[in-house]
Amino acid sequence: MLAKRSPQMRKAVGVLKELSADERTHMLYEKREMALIGFESQLVAKDAVIVEQAAALANKDAALANKDAEIARLRAMLAVK
Repeated sequence: MLAKRSPQMRKAVGVLKELSADERTHMLYEKREMALIGFESQLVAKDAVIVEQAAALANKDAALANKDAEIARLRAMLAVK
């Protein structure tokens, strides 16, 4: 294993084991992880809302383009008469 060959890795593994054994540190770690998961979930939800709103705007833009085309067609018909 790498920890056996590298003094720095050996030290890091020791510190990790020490921190893992400390119940308070482990609790803080778990709270931090849960907060990060919650934050990420909020970002995903907000992204979904933004995508939904963008699709709705695209649909409205298409509808307006169709109305503009209809107005142009009606103006052309009036110009002929």
